[in-house]
Amino acid sequence: MAGAARDGKVAPVLPLATLIGRELRGDGSERPLVRYGHSGFAKRGEDYFLVKPDCLRIPDDPSSVFSVFAVFDGHNGVSAAVFSKEHLLEHVMSAVPQGISREEWLQVLPRALVAGFVKTDIDFQRKGETSGTTATLVVVDGLTVTVASVGDSRCILDTNSGEVSLLTVDHRLEENAEERERVTASGGEVSRLNLCSGQGVGPLRCWPGGLCLSRSIGDTDVGEFIVPIPHVKQVKLPNTGGRLLIASDGIWDAVSSETAAQVCRGLPADLAAKLVVKQALKTSGLKDDTTCVVVDVIASDHCSTPPPLSPKKNQNKLRSLLFGRRSHSSVGKLGGKPALFGSVEEIFEEGSAMLEERLSQNLQTNANLPPFRCAICQVDQGPFEDLMTDSVGVCCPAPSTPWTGPYLCSGCRKKKDAMEGKRSSRAATCR
Repeated sequence: MAGAARDGKVAPVLPLATLIGRELRGDGSERPLVRYGHSGFAKRGEDYFLVKPDCLRIPDDPSSVFSVFAVFDGHNGVSAAVFSKEHLLEHVMSAVPQGISREEWLQVLPRALVAGFVKTDIDFQRKGETSGTTATLVVVDGLTVTVASVGDSRCILDTNSGEVSLLTVDHRLEENAEERERVTASGGEVSRLNLCSGQGVGPLRCWPGGLCLSRSIGDTDVGEFIVPIPHVKQVKLPNTGGRLLIASDGIWDAVSSETAAQVCRGLPADLAAKLVVKQALKTSGLKDDTTCVVVDVIASDHCSTPPPLSPKKNQNKLRSLLFGRRSHSSVGKLGGKPALFGSVEEIFEEGSAMLEERLSQNLQTNANLPPFRCAICQVDQGPFEDLMTDSVGVCCPAPSTPWTGPYLCSGCRKKKDAMEGKRSSRAATCR
């Protein structure tokens, strides 16, 4: 487990067992309620979302229930977004060892998310299609929330204290200097679109391909330094629960995180999602697909619509939503009040684009895994030692780069090296 340093501050880290114990002791052993709603408008029709509120980690065991919510914002077509919606969760779960406890499941989940995102990307690129997609996947298990994301579809957390937390990192080249440095170090070029006059226009893009994002699933026609390795953050909600807003950039380009959280406070999740979309459209019009999924995690002994508002404010917001008039009472700054029932506790955060760092984490588990099961594609193979086989069945020397992480098959190892700029990408060599 690791705590993240952000803006020079190191978040306090508590053992996961301690946090789960708190959840099961004193706060009641009943799991919190999970309620959700979604809304959206299409301009290009490339946004997709996933809602699976009743997943079972152990078949036929209701005590192992967890919920999954996701938003996919496709570009250059819908194929990658559709493929990710259909296969990403399956690939994540295939990387979770069988027969482990809940504590172990939550510990290995960040690593399984990394493996699942990479496998989804590898499988999609084998189809030979050129579309790509952002992906923000949220797993809710009790009061523990784990978020994995590539691209700029954002997830925020709003709690009863009025504190709004960003649980994702935007992988836009224009705004993320660390990602720009990684892409150029791996062999990509970052620049603006060059007109005939020689003057650059528009946002920063990565070449070849001209993508504005540094991480995505798919995008076969761009360099493999555009990686599918997600930023992952895991938090423990306060015992009053909280509200998650997961949305595509059609929302976030129009309204801030604070505004989105504030305009829908006090409303049930389904109406909240509609109001967030309505606010985005009112602010900037329908310039892009706009999709919002709202998830309320509600402690069993607390009210059902967090955070509460006075009846008058609630009526004003409902009237605004139903009749197209916006209440002035929904405008204002966030309160910033201290949490009365505890605060959000960070369990894990990591955003490195290096597989060796990501797959080597959270390896302690009671599960006995085959020694040569690929950590990404989950296929059992014999050891390759000094030889690897390329895509046409020709033996070639294995990469000389030392690898200290878990076993990777030849295909996944080559994908890893390409993403780190240790060989020419498929797209680059074809140009």
